[in-house]
Parts: sequence; structure tokens; C-alpha cells
Amino acid sequence: MSLFLKIFLWFWLAMALIVGALTLVTWTIQTEPIVRQWQTVVGETMNVHSQTAAQIFDAEGKAGLEVFLRRLESSERINAVGLFRENGEQIAGGNLQFDITNVFGKSLASNETEFERLETISLIAKKTTLINGETVVLVTQWERPRVPENFFLTTRQIVQIFAVILTAGLVCYALASYLSSPIVKLRRATKKFAGGDLQTRLDIKRRDELGDLAREFDEMAERIETLVTSEKRLTQDISHELRSPLARMNVALELAKAKANPETHNLIERIAAESNRLNEMISRLLVLSKLETGSQNFEKQEINLTRIFEQVAADADFEAQANKKSVKILQKDAVKIFGNENLVRSAFENVLRNAVRYTKDETNVEVKLTSENNTAVISVKDYGAGVPEDELKKLFRPFYRVQAARDRKTGGIGLGLAIAERAVRV
Repeated sequence: MSLFLKIFLWFWLAMALIVGALTLVTWTIQTEPIVRQWQTVVGETMNVHSQTAAQIFDAEGKAGLEVFLRRLESSERINAVGLFRENGEQIAGGNLQFDITNVFGKSLASNETEFERLETISLIAKKTTLINGETVVLVTQWERPRVPENFFLTTRQIVQIFAVILTAGLVCYALASYLSSPIVKLRRATKKFAGGDLQTRLDIKRRDELGDLAREFDEMAERIETLVTSEKRLTQDISHELRSPLARMNVALELAKAKANPETHNLIERIAAESNRLNEMISRLLVLSKLETGSQNFEKQEINLTRIFEQVAADADFEAQANKKSVKILQKDAVKIFGNENLVRSAFENVLRNAVRYTKDETNVEVKLTSENNTAVISVKDYGAGVPEDELKKLFRPFYRVQAARDRKTGGIGLGLAIAERAVRV
């Protein structure tokens, strides 16, 4: 999951939770006053009813009390009512459908109106005293307070809540984009920079920590580009400067050969071989420098890759025969590409000669030329010791050699694959 998506979803979830919490708190705050107000009113009413019932019972007896209690039961909220002695005996009133033991006991132990909430009704009891000092308890069965019809969320309110959440989502999207966009740009720039585009810059104008990071990246890229460019220019300049003394040395060697005696001939031949090797190295350095700096525009045209493939494979096979090796063509599609013929030939030669050099004696180097999805693919397979997987990406670095001893034995200088990789890119 991307950083942008994580930031967006977490912010949006937080906003949705805040909206939900506010709605719940609002609902709770609205519910609580209704219940408290109802209990206050009912408590005062029960106080009046209990005292009135005691006075009527004292004055008119049970008959008058029955009339009073029936009148209470006929009210809108009271379902049943009864007056009870302290021992639980009912003096008058209707039949209460629920067990009143709990609320009855609480009322006897308290001077306040006691409530017991059931699922649909409430049992309410209030203690009072008759003229003769006897304690009696008035117990009523009341309907629970009704929540107003418009109390719960209406369709309009639900739509409004969803609109708030959606708006919060848009704000969170903008915020997540604002926070993550510099990081996304930095990742892309780092990828391009690692791919060799040393002129990559972020150019972000923000004035926060991400902006500081972007500016530090630009400064780092500027310094690295300067260092790499200076290194390439130095390599090119040194290569050019070495050409002249080498040319003079070769002339001197030719003159020395003419005057050499049998004792010095082998030494001069050895010097000449080393001079040729040095000259080849300088030539490759110049080619590599031109490819990296782009100081030379290589002419591009349509070339017959199949013809080049056949020629290079044939030349490599001829050289391999001396060491009881061979180059075998497994597949050869008809392919034409647009590019520089010399660079393409050089790239294939470097890779193929490398394979011939390191494959085991009396083995084949297998090559294929295929066309896949409008892309030319040349595959080279040898039967050598191979390269460790963690070093594969390093093979195309200039002067990089997997095993120094092996390269000294075979004469490699670590420039062939570097030139091949850059030639293919051109």
C-alpha cells in the first residue's frame, strides 16, 4: 500500500470516527435530560399521590381510596396502582403485573421515590404514613418516557452526516496528496538519478522539512554530477594526452627492432606487446568517455542486425577453435534495427568474446538472435564458472573485475562490458 493511500485512509478514518463520536455524544446529551426531567416530575407526582391516598384512606376508608386509585389508573401513563401495608398486604388498587418486591423494599428503606426500570415500563414506589402512624407504600406501574419521533436521525440528517464525511474525505485526500507528493517526486528522482540521469532535480519550493529534504537532494545531485563529470573529463583528457607519447614510443620501438640483436629481440617484442595493450586500453577509455559524456554524435541508421550477428559469431568461432571451443548459433531471426553499426558490433563482440574467454575447454558458447514484441534480443550462454548473483549488476562498471587473478591471466581490463552496456543505450 502506498504512503499516499495510508495517509489518506488514516486521516479519513479519523475524521469519520470524530463525526461518529460527536453524533453519539450529541444523542447521549439529548437523551439524558429527558430521563432526568421525567424522573423529577414523576417523583414529585408520586409524592403528591401518596400523601393524597393516605389522607383519603384516613378520611373515607377503603371505598374512597379505591375511587381515587381507579382515577389514577385511568390516566394516560399509569397502567396500574396499589397501596400496600409494610408487610406487603395490598390495601386497595388494581393488579400489578410485575414483581414489585425489589422496588417495594427500597421504598421502605428510603424516604425518596424509588424507581425500577423494566423493558417497557417503570415500577415506582413512594412511602408515606397514615394518621395512626402505620407506614404504607404507594406503588405505580408507569410507561417509560417516549422518545420524540424526530429524536432519532432522519434521512436528511443521515445525508448531512455522509456529506460531512465525504467533505472530510476530500480534505484528507488533498492533505495526503500535499504530504506525500514530495516523497513520490523524490522517489522518482532517485530512480532516475540511479539510472544515470545526473541532471535530475526536484526543484520543490516548500518551506517545511520535506522541502528541506528536496533541496538537500538537489545539492547532493549537483555535487555528484560535478564530480562524475570532472572524472569523465579527466579520463578523456588523460587518454588524449597519453596517445602522443605512445605513438612516439611505437616509432622508437620500430627503430629499435631494426637495430636489435638476437639477445634484445625478445625484450623488444615484450615491450611492443605491452605497448599495444596500453594503446588498446587508451582506445577503449576514449570510446567509453565519448559514450558517457556524449561528446560525439554517433551516426544512426537502419542496420541489418542478423548480418552483424552472423559475422561476429563466425569470427568468435574461428578464434575459439584454437582452444578447442566453438560458438554455436541456436536461433537466428531476421531482424533490422535503427542504431550505429560500429557500436552494436562492438557491444556484441565484447560480450561474445568474454563468453568464449571464460567458457570451459571443449564446450560451446550458444548464441541466439530473436525478435520479441518489436525488441531485438541477443542471448549468449557459456559454460564457465559463472558470476555470483550479488555481483551481476556490477559487471558493467568500468574496470570492475569479478576475480582479479582470473583477469590478470586472461588479460581483461574490465572495460569491455562497460562499453557494451553504454553502446546498447546509445
